[in-house]
Parts: sequence; C-alpha cells; structure tokens
Amino acid sequence: MREVLLIDLEDEAEAIARYEAWHAAGAVPGAVVGSICAAGISDMEIYRSGNRLVMVMETDPGFDPAAKAAADAADPAVQEWETLMDSVQRPLSWGSAESKWTAATRIFSLQQQTSGKG
Repeated sequence: MREVLLIDLEDEAEAIARYEAWHAAGAVPGAVVGSICAAGISDMEIYRSGNRLVMVMETDPGFDPAAKAAADAADPAVQEWETLMDSVQRPLSWGSAESKWTAATRIFSLQQQTSGKG
C-alpha cells in the first residue's frame, strides 16, 4: 500500500540544508532505518519543494501505524532522531494532533482514468 505524507520544514536555508544532510545516503542512523524496515515499510522516499516535504511510503499488508508508533516511543535511538527532526520540522496547520506528518488524499489516478474504474 502506498501512503503519502506531508510536513513543512522551518523556512530557513540553514535548517533545510541540515535536514538534507541528515538524510543523505548513509547518514540516517542504522537503528532508525532498522525500525522503519521492521515495521513493514518496504520503501520510503522523501521529496522537497521549498520547505514542504512529501514522504512516499510503500507498506506491507500487515503494516500497523499504531504498532510502529508504540515501537518508536520505546526506542531511545528513534526518539533521539525524532527530537533532532523536531528541531526543524513544522507540522501542517490543518494536520492531526496525533501525528506530525499529515496524510495526503489521492484525488487523481491515471490508472483509474485509463481503465475506466472508479
């Protein structure tokens, strides 16, 4: 299953540069990458335009966001990473208080348009 999530960064060139450096190949701590994989997330990409981030996740059928959140809360390495991210991330004003990343709603699918399926 594909999930698309959004969040903003502090709108400052230095904060954006730090965030990108923290996410460079090999820079994310192994414990954080391991927690992502162990949760049933088979792929994850983050894109940036200006200070807006878009995360695209591919999850396995058994992926449970609540279980992932509970595991993250109990993992000191993930909590340290999240604290670092919180220093530059800014949740969207219309987002949920329960999650700092806001889910996007798909409104168009080329496959649906071309297959005639609703």
